[in-house]
Amino acid sequence: MPVAHIDFHSVLIMAVAGFYAGTQNVLAGGGSFITFPTLLLVGLNPLAANMTSTIALFPNQITSAIAGRSLLSDVGSLSFRRLFLASCLGGICGAMLLLNTPVTIFAKLVPWLVLFATSIFAWGTYRRKPLHAVHAVSPTLLIVIQTCIAIYGGYFGGGIGFLMLAALTIAGLPVRAASANKNFLAMTMNASAVLIFAFSPLVNWQAVIALGVGGIGGGFFGSWLLHRVSEKLLRGFIILVGTVLTIWLFIRI
Repeated sequence: MPVAHIDFHSVLIMAVAGFYAGTQNVLAGGGSFITFPTLLLVGLNPLAANMTSTIALFPNQITSAIAGRSLLSDVGSLSFRRLFLASCLGGICGAMLLLNTPVTIFAKLVPWLVLFATSIFAWGTYRRKPLHAVHAVSPTLLIVIQTCIAIYGGYFGGGIGFLMLAALTIAGLPVRAASANKNFLAMTMNASAVLIFAFSPLVNWQAVIALGVGGIGGGFFGSWLLHRVSEKLLRGFIILVGTVLTIWLFIRI
Protein backbone atom coordinates (compact mmCIF):
# COMPACT_ATOMS: atom_id res chain seq x y z
CA MET A 1 0.00 0.00 0.00
CA PRO A 2 1.54 3.39 -1.03
CA VAL A 3 2.43 5.84 1.72
CA ALA A 4 0.40 8.96 2.34
CA HIS A 5 1.61 12.43 1.36
CA ILE A 6 3.20 14.40 4.21
CA ASP A 7 2.36 18.09 4.56
CA PHE A 8 4.98 20.86 4.56
CA HIS A 9 4.67 21.47 8.31
CA SER A 10 5.50 17.83 9.01
CA VAL A 11 8.45 18.00 6.59
CA LEU A 12 9.86 20.92 8.60
CA ILE A 13 9.40 19.00 11.86
CA MET A 14 11.26 16.03 10.37
CA ALA A 15 14.08 18.22 9.07
CA VAL A 16 14.56 19.63 12.58
CA ALA A 17 14.40 16.13 14.05
CA GLY A 18 16.97 14.98 11.47
CA PHE A 19 19.23 17.88 12.38
CA TYR A 20 19.06 16.98 16.06
CA ALA A 21 19.53 13.27 15.34
CA GLY A 22 22.58 14.00 13.17
CA THR A 23 24.07 16.13 15.92
CA GLN A 24 23.24 13.49 18.51
CA ASN A 25 24.86 10.70 16.49
CA VAL A 26 28.15 12.59 16.26
CA LEU A 27 28.20 13.47 19.96
CA ALA A 28 26.74 10.43 21.69
CA GLY A 29 24.83 8.14 19.32
CA GLY A 30 21.15 7.21 19.51
CA GLY A 31 19.77 9.37 16.71
CA SER A 32 17.08 6.80 15.91
CA PHE A 33 15.53 7.52 19.32
CA ILE A 34 14.66 10.94 17.85
CA THR A 35 13.76 10.06 14.25
CA PHE A 36 11.60 7.00 15.00
CA PRO A 37 9.11 8.71 17.36
CA THR A 38 9.05 11.78 15.09
CA LEU A 39 7.93 9.62 12.17
CA LEU A 40 5.26 8.04 14.36
CA LEU A 41 4.02 11.49 15.38
CA VAL A 42 3.68 12.69 11.77
CA GLY A 43 1.49 9.69 10.96
CA LEU A 44 3.67 6.81 9.74
CA ASN A 45 2.89 3.34 11.07
CA PRO A 46 5.67 1.67 13.12
CA LEU A 47 6.84 -0.54 10.25
CA ALA A 48 7.09 2.35 7.79
CA ALA A 49 8.72 4.55 10.44
CA ASN A 50 11.39 1.94 11.17
CA MET A 51 12.28 1.44 7.49
CA THR A 52 12.24 5.17 6.71
CA SER A 53 14.39 6.02 9.73
CA THR A 54 16.94 3.33 8.82
CA ILE A 55 17.36 4.68 5.28
CA ALA A 56 17.44 8.34 6.38
CA LEU A 57 20.22 7.80 8.94
CA PHE A 58 22.34 5.63 6.66
CA PRO A 59 24.46 8.46 5.12
CA ASN A 60 25.59 9.44 8.63
CA GLN A 61 26.74 5.86 9.22
CA ILE A 62 28.72 5.88 5.98
CA THR A 63 30.71 8.95 7.00
CA SER A 64 31.36 7.52 10.48
CA ALA A 65 32.57 4.22 9.00
CA ILE A 66 34.86 5.89 6.47
CA ALA A 67 36.33 8.21 9.09
CA GLY A 68 37.56 5.26 11.19
CA ARG A 69 38.54 2.82 8.43
CA SER A 70 42.27 3.11 9.22
CA LEU A 71 41.62 1.67 12.71
CA LEU A 72 39.81 -1.48 11.53
CA SER A 73 41.43 -4.65 12.83
CA ASP A 74 41.00 -8.38 13.37
CA VAL A 75 39.87 -9.65 16.78
CA GLY A 76 42.59 -12.08 17.76
CA SER A 77 42.45 -15.00 15.33
CA LEU A 78 39.06 -13.86 14.02
CA SER A 79 39.45 -11.80 10.84
CA PHE A 80 37.53 -8.59 10.29
CA ARG A 81 36.36 -10.07 6.98
CA ARG A 82 34.43 -12.81 8.80
CA LEU A 83 32.78 -10.21 11.08
CA PHE A 84 31.94 -8.20 7.97
CA LEU A 85 30.28 -11.20 6.28
CA ALA A 86 28.36 -12.11 9.45
CA SER A 87 27.08 -8.52 9.70
CA CYS A 88 26.06 -8.48 6.04
CA LEU A 89 24.18 -11.80 6.19
CA GLY A 90 22.59 -11.01 9.55
CA GLY A 91 21.42 -7.61 8.30
CA ILE A 92 19.79 -9.25 5.27
CA CYS A 93 18.05 -11.84 7.47
CA GLY A 94 16.78 -9.16 9.87
CA ALA A 95 15.50 -6.96 7.04
CA MET A 96 13.73 -9.87 5.35
CA LEU A 97 12.19 -10.84 8.69
CA LEU A 98 10.92 -7.28 9.12
CA LEU A 99 9.43 -7.19 5.63
CA ASN A 100 7.52 -10.37 6.41
CA THR A 101 6.19 -9.09 9.74
CA PRO A 102 2.60 -7.76 9.49
CA VAL A 103 2.19 -4.14 10.59
CA THR A 104 -0.21 -5.12 13.38
CA ILE A 105 2.26 -7.59 14.87
CA PHE A 106 5.21 -5.22 14.54
CA ALA A 107 3.19 -2.45 16.23
CA LYS A 108 2.78 -4.75 19.25
CA LEU A 109 6.48 -5.66 19.23
CA VAL A 110 7.72 -2.05 19.02
CA PRO A 111 7.21 -1.11 22.71
CA TRP A 112 9.28 -4.15 23.74
CA LEU A 113 11.95 -3.38 21.13
CA VAL A 114 12.20 0.24 22.29
CA LEU A 115 12.32 -0.89 25.93
CA PHE A 116 15.15 -3.30 25.06
CA ALA A 117 17.02 -0.66 23.05
CA THR A 118 16.66 1.95 25.81
CA SER A 119 17.87 -0.54 28.41
CA ILE A 120 20.90 -1.41 26.27
CA PHE A 121 21.64 2.28 25.73
CA ALA A 122 21.40 2.98 29.46
CA TRP A 123 23.59 -0.03 30.25
CA GLY A 124 26.18 1.08 27.71
CA THR A 125 26.15 4.61 29.09
CA TYR A 126 26.48 3.85 32.79
CA ARG A 127 28.23 0.47 32.96
CA ARG A 128 31.71 0.46 34.43
CA LYS A 129 34.27 0.10 31.67
CA PRO A 130 36.89 -2.61 32.32
CA LEU A 131 40.42 -1.33 32.84
CA HIS A 132 41.87 -4.28 30.97
CA ALA A 133 40.66 -6.50 28.17
CA VAL A 134 38.96 -9.65 29.41
CA HIS A 135 39.49 -11.98 26.40
CA ALA A 136 36.44 -14.00 27.48
CA VAL A 137 34.86 -14.51 24.04
CA SER A 138 36.06 -17.21 21.64
CA PRO A 139 36.13 -16.46 17.87
CA THR A 140 33.25 -18.87 17.24
CA LEU A 141 31.10 -17.35 19.99
CA LEU A 142 31.90 -13.83 18.77
CA ILE A 143 30.74 -14.74 15.24
CA VAL A 144 27.47 -16.11 16.66
CA ILE A 145 26.98 -12.99 18.81
CA GLN A 146 27.74 -10.67 15.88
CA THR A 147 25.31 -12.52 13.61
CA CYS A 148 22.55 -12.24 16.23
CA ILE A 149 23.27 -8.51 16.69
CA ALA A 150 23.17 -8.07 12.90
CA ILE A 151 19.79 -9.81 12.63
CA TYR A 152 18.44 -7.54 15.36
CA GLY A 153 20.10 -4.57 13.61
CA GLY A 154 18.40 -5.34 10.29
CA TYR A 155 15.08 -5.83 12.08
CA PHE A 156 15.08 -2.82 14.41
CA GLY A 157 18.58 -1.65 15.31
CA GLY A 158 18.25 0.39 18.50
CA GLY A 159 21.25 -0.16 20.78
CA ILE A 160 23.35 -2.21 18.31
CA GLY A 161 26.34 0.07 18.81
CA PHE A 162 26.57 -0.69 22.52
CA LEU A 163 25.98 -4.40 21.96
CA MET A 164 28.85 -4.59 19.45
CA LEU A 165 31.16 -2.37 21.49
CA ALA A 166 30.63 -4.56 24.55
CA ALA A 167 31.22 -7.81 22.63
CA LEU A 168 34.34 -6.52 20.84
CA THR A 169 35.99 -5.06 23.94
CA ILE A 170 35.24 -8.16 26.03
CA ALA A 171 36.81 -10.20 23.22
CA GLY A 172 40.00 -8.19 23.74
CA LEU A 173 39.89 -5.40 21.14
CA PRO A 174 41.14 -1.95 22.30
CA VAL A 175 38.36 0.61 22.62
CA ARG A 176 39.45 2.80 19.67
CA ALA A 177 39.68 -0.20 17.33
CA ALA A 178 36.42 -1.64 18.73
CA SER A 179 34.67 1.67 18.04
CA ALA A 180 35.97 1.77 14.46
CA ASN A 181 34.94 -1.86 13.87
CA LYS A 182 31.56 -1.17 15.42
CA ASN A 183 30.89 1.81 13.13
CA PHE A 184 31.87 -0.10 10.00
CA LEU A 185 29.92 -3.23 10.95
CA ALA A 186 26.84 -1.14 11.82
CA MET A 187 27.06 0.47 8.38
CA THR A 188 27.39 -3.01 6.81
CA MET A 189 24.30 -4.51 8.45
CA ASN A 190 22.26 -1.39 7.73
CA ALA A 191 23.49 -1.29 4.11
CA SER A 192 21.99 -4.75 3.68
CA ALA A 193 18.73 -3.56 5.23
CA VAL A 194 18.67 -0.31 3.22
CA LEU A 195 19.10 -2.16 -0.09
CA ILE A 196 16.07 -4.28 0.78
CA PHE A 197 13.92 -1.54 2.35
CA ALA A 198 14.48 0.79 -0.61
CA PHE A 199 12.14 -1.34 -2.71
CA SER A 200 9.34 -1.35 -0.13
CA PRO A 201 6.27 0.80 -0.89
CA LEU A 202 6.07 1.56 2.85
CA VAL A 203 9.14 3.82 2.76
CA ASN A 204 8.24 7.51 2.71
CA TRP A 205 10.86 9.21 0.55
CA GLN A 206 9.72 12.72 1.53
CA ALA A 207 10.58 11.81 5.10
CA VAL A 208 13.88 10.20 4.05
CA ILE A 209 14.97 13.39 2.27
CA ALA A 210 13.81 15.70 5.08
CA LEU A 211 15.50 13.64 7.80
CA GLY A 212 18.58 13.02 5.65
CA VAL A 213 19.17 16.69 4.79
CA GLY A 214 18.63 17.67 8.42
CA GLY A 215 20.96 14.87 9.50
CA ILE A 216 23.77 16.09 7.24
CA GLY A 217 23.50 19.58 8.71
CA GLY A 218 23.37 18.11 12.20
CA GLY A 219 26.48 16.09 11.49
CA PHE A 220 28.48 19.23 10.72
CA PHE A 221 27.01 21.02 13.74
CA GLY A 222 27.75 18.02 15.96
CA SER A 223 31.38 18.05 14.84
CA TRP A 224 31.60 21.69 15.89
CA LEU A 225 29.95 20.95 19.26
CA LEU A 226 32.00 17.81 19.90
CA HIS A 227 34.27 19.40 22.50
CA ARG A 228 31.76 21.94 23.79
CA VAL A 229 28.84 19.85 25.14
CA SER A 230 28.64 17.27 27.92
CA GLU A 231 28.23 13.78 26.42
CA LYS A 232 26.66 12.53 29.69
CA LEU A 233 23.94 15.16 29.40
CA LEU A 234 23.17 14.10 25.83
CA ARG A 235 23.09 10.41 26.71
CA GLY A 236 20.83 11.17 29.66
CA PHE A 237 18.46 12.99 27.33
CA ILE A 238 18.33 9.99 24.97
CA ILE A 239 17.49 7.67 27.87
CA LEU A 240 14.73 10.08 28.93
CA VAL A 241 13.32 10.13 25.37
CA GLY A 242 13.50 6.32 25.18
CA THR A 243 11.75 5.94 28.54
CA VAL A 244 8.93 8.36 27.63
CA LEU A 245 8.57 6.72 24.20
CA THR A 246 8.39 3.24 25.75
CA ILE A 247 5.63 4.32 28.17
CA TRP A 248 3.71 6.06 25.35
CA LEU A 249 3.96 3.02 23.08
CA PHE A 250 2.75 0.64 25.80
CA ILE A 251 -0.21 2.94 26.47
CA ARG A 252 -1.07 2.89 22.75
CA ILE A 253 -1.24 -0.92 22.54
